[in-house]
Parts: sequence; C-alpha cells; structure tokens
Amino acid sequence: MNLDALWHDLECGDYREDLPLWRALAAEIGGPVLDVGAGTGRVSLDLAAGGAEVVALDMEAALLAALAHRARGMPVETVVGDARRFALDRRFSLIVVPMQTLQLLGGPDGRAAFLRRALAHLAPGGLLACAVADPLDSFDEVHVLPPPPADRWVGDVCYRSRLLAVTGAGGRAAIHRRREILGPHERRHSEDVLIHLDRVSAGDVAAEAAALGFVVAPPREVVETERYLGSTVAMFRAPAGQPYQRGRPPSGSSRTGWRSSPQ
Repeated sequence: MNLDALWHDLECGDYREDLPLWRALAAEIGGPVLDVGAGTGRVSLDLAAGGAEVVALDMEAALLAALAHRARGMPVETVVGDARRFALDRRFSLIVVPMQTLQLLGGPDGRAAFLRRALAHLAPGGLLACAVADPLDSFDEVHVLPPPPADRWVGDVCYRSRLLAVTGAGGRAAIHRRREILGPHERRHSEDVLIHLDRVSAGDVAAEAAALGFVVAPPREVVETERYLGSTVAMFRAPAGQPYQRGRPPSGSSRTGWRSSPQ
C-alpha cells in the first residue's frame, strides 16, 4: 500500500473549490501546464481530463507514483523535483501553484528561488497563478471547533486524519494533525503531524514577483465555503520576449480545507 498517497488523498483530495479556476485559466491560455506541488494529481488529472498537456512536479516520489498510475493514457508527465530548484528543458504557457504550496517554501528566500525558476520556465507572456491563504482564518466566531475527522476504510482497517489546531508564531502558521490507523481487535497506531506554512499575503507575493521581473496581473478569488477557507490567487505574467534560461539552477536548499485550510 502507498501509505503516503493515502494520507495525502485523505487530507487534500476532496478539495474541489479551486478546480473551476484552474480549468478556466487552462482553457483561456492554452498550451502546456506545469502543476507545482502536484501531489497525487488532484489538479493535474482534472486538467488533463479536459485536454490540457500537464507536467506534474512534486518532491514526493510516492505521491507522483500514485498520480502516474491514475494518469495512464492521459497527457500527464510526472517530475520529481524541488520547486525551488527544478530545471526542465521546456517552457509552459501556464504554471499553477494550488493549495498554498507557495507557503511551504521556507519564507522570502524560498519563494524568490521558486519565482526565478518559474520565470525561467514560462513562455513569453505566460501566466503564473499561486493560491495564497491564511490558515489562522480557519477559526472565527462561528467556526470554533475542529471539523470531523476524515476516514478511509481499507478492508477492516480505518485510516483517520483529524485536524487538531492551527497556531501561529513568528510569521508562520502551524497546522496540527493526528493520523490514526484503527484495526480490528482495538489495534491502534497514532502519529501527530505538523505542517508549517508561511503567513504571506497575495500583495506581498506580488511585490516579490515584480522585483524579479514579472508583470503583476489582477488576482482572482476562490470563495470560502462552510468546509474550506477561501484563497486569493496571485497572478503574474512573464514579460513578452524574455529569453529562455537553459541549464541547471544555482544549488541551494530543498522542497518544494471547519473550514479547513486546504493543506
């Protein structure tokens, strides 16, 4: 069993509120799409089903293995790589960064490294679209308790992921989850998981992107629902006529919704 893929599907796979936006952008722009932080293929498979040619980039080989299995016969290529260092011998009309993946990159330096790689891989006038949200907005005066756990049964074993809390400190948010495996005869395994996200606004990212040579476009919104937070999708275009930067990037660091934060 691909347990990494199972947990990823359980915690991220049901989020669909952003899919109409990615579909609309892919149809509007046309050409190949790079899905950054593709995971098990929530966005990649949806876009490929609509006819887009997709390259799915993620650091986790196990997640991409599940994606590749599901994508058989579809125009999807998987690439194991760090969003801050990837080097592909091609350009893209559209690069999408769903589900706050941009906020997993380790602060301004990590975002800048990714933005440079994205700019180097965009066709002239191509579009980069990055979803940004504040996980601390998961709680408000109406939503004061965590959501019910998400369960997946495989035979007589229940795999359960429970969102416990979202905390913040030092410009970062921490998402606290508990993963449990519940077997027959009261057998149980439990593990607590912590995911850190940078707290950054779409405006902050726009300023960072502009400083690196992107042309800032108006953002789009993914509306919140009773179950999931909304997000702002920051939009940036590559300048027309930019040169294609071949070769390997500089060496450096590593990778790259209660209403729940979809992460």
